[in-house]
Amino acid sequence: MSRASSRQLFDGYLDPRRPHAEAYDEMFDPVDGVRTAYKRLHDSLQPLQPADLTTRSEALDRALVDQGITFSLSGEERPFPLDLVPRVITASEWSRLERGVVQRVRALEAFLADIYGEQQIVADGVLPRRLITSCEHFHRQAAGIAPPNGVRIHVAGIDVVRDEQGDFRVLEDNLRSPSGVSYVMENRRTMARVFPDLFAKHRVRAVGDYAVHLLRSLRAAAPGVTDPNVVVLTPGVYNSAYFEHSLLARQMGVELVEGRDLLARNNVIYLRTTEGEQRVDVVYRRIDDEFLDPVQFVPDSVLGVAGLVNAARAGNVVIANAIGNGVGDDKLIYTYLPEILKYYLGETPLLPNVDTYRCWLPAEQAEVLDRLDELVTKPVEGSGGYGIVFGPDASPKELQAQRRRIRANPRGWIAQPVVQLSTVPTKVGERLQPRHVDLRPFAVNDGEDVFVLPGGLTRVAIPEGSLIVNSSQGGGSKDTWVLAPRASGEDAELRGPGLATAAVKPDRTATPEQGPELNVAQQQQQ
Repeated sequence: MSRASSRQLFDGYLDPRRPHAEAYDEMFDPVDGVRTAYKRLHDSLQPLQPADLTTRSEALDRALVDQGITFSLSGEERPFPLDLVPRVITASEWSRLERGVVQRVRALEAFLADIYGEQQIVADGVLPRRLITSCEHFHRQAAGIAPPNGVRIHVAGIDVVRDEQGDFRVLEDNLRSPSGVSYVMENRRTMARVFPDLFAKHRVRAVGDYAVHLLRSLRAAAPGVTDPNVVVLTPGVYNSAYFEHSLLARQMGVELVEGRDLLARNNVIYLRTTEGEQRVDVVYRRIDDEFLDPVQFVPDSVLGVAGLVNAARAGNVVIANAIGNGVGDDKLIYTYLPEILKYYLGETPLLPNVDTYRCWLPAEQAEVLDRLDELVTKPVEGSGGYGIVFGPDASPKELQAQRRRIRANPRGWIAQPVVQLSTVPTKVGERLQPRHVDLRPFAVNDGEDVFVLPGGLTRVAIPEGSLIVNSSQGGGSKDTWVLAPRASGEDAELRGPGLATAAVKPDRTATPEQGPELNVAQQQQQ
């Protein structure tokens, strides 16, 4: 009976006629069957009837709705799209990925310090000056601002994908205000409560202590201050990531503030409270550079704080993440990461980039234009999937229009082969089918160590064959399980009852939070 159920659940899963059949599947090896990392999960799924999947998926949705974790799509509030089948990453795979993320963060820290300082990498001819000065997010207002403990990237989100061989590659770096970590924590909390039986058979590393590491990093950013006052600066309740801002502030035990709550006087930042003004030492801002300080940037912005940049320059407040970090995650500068790593660290990348053509170089532009119908072209400053052209799916008219855009603004475009993102079993109807995923690990830098949260935001494209993982375009997410090493003394995330006896009801006493649409801006085919 269990074998019949398994065949029914996975019926046609590895059909060679499926879209992107050459993609790497993370559960099944087409020759050897179930991969080692997924054997226990597969064994737990095997006895289930298709109706059981529906029951469990509905329980998951109820738990999310009861917690107020929904997202807005076309003006309608829906349960946050969390798939019930987790993604599993072995301890050895995670160790390699973690080392690569740490290496990348350290190199980018050195790059940003140099670019806003002596610009030695330019003077030595490693990077052309116009590469930096032509970047939209290179802000001269940040030149000469030296963070007290040298950290500019307090939080990084490094987007990675698995290629057709199963190797991790970096898709892009997010160094400004990377979002999505709240969903990592809420996905785990909900899965652990609704399906404790799944955790009972695995040693899954915990993710619930992220706020502890973040607060440590933010407090370390103000050395010499015995008890630094940290605040989270949000644009307000209408921002799509407000759920995350409020969650992190609450978990860290710090104030969640808007620009109108702060004021600058004599290059010092103060928080208005009912008990009077309190000095602020660290501002963890979730506002774009351009709206952060109307004195330096958009003059009519009401989101930021007038005088904040001058206070940072005077050394009286730390802005996290630092102003101007966007030059480090520019999609064209991303292509120079191997040179950046070699220059600052003397190392080669532990995590390679996705192969990328630079349209601003004449030879590479010529190849892009010649192969436009095979490639994915992306605007360097684009996000959210806007402006992307999929060559294989584009009409001759669309390709011709794209050629004109590239010729008119070669600095504004890069091109990549269509990477067949790896697939993971995902509930579709009453069956489990392969769907494409990416991953955003989150790294926190306190100036001494770079902590990488053991897991990350796995985004999944639900429509068949789709490589777009945004929830606004039909995508969802998965809980990401990083398995602890067997010899590790680290506690598993949860120990629970057996599969047959688990019957967990959602916690209806949880404080409601309005969760917005999952708006993580950039990914491979987006």
